Amino acid sequence: MIIVPVKEGENIDRALKKLKRKFDKMGVVRELRSRKQFTKPSIVSREKRLKAVYIQQLRDKEEGM
Repeated sequence: MIIVPVKEGENIDRALKKLKRKFDKMGVVRELRSRKQFTKPSIVSREKRLKAVYIQQLRDKEEGM
């Protein structure tokens, strides 16, 4: 559960902004979207592998400069 303490006299807009920021950091919306449909474990592992290859290529390119 996400709790946002609101101080005395604090603007409600500021509290909403804090709440939205916490939601983004926790990845609640991202997780809900991923749970909407089932993804096979083989596809998940393939995506992880492709992401790792992409990041490695970026790092290699950065070191080469």
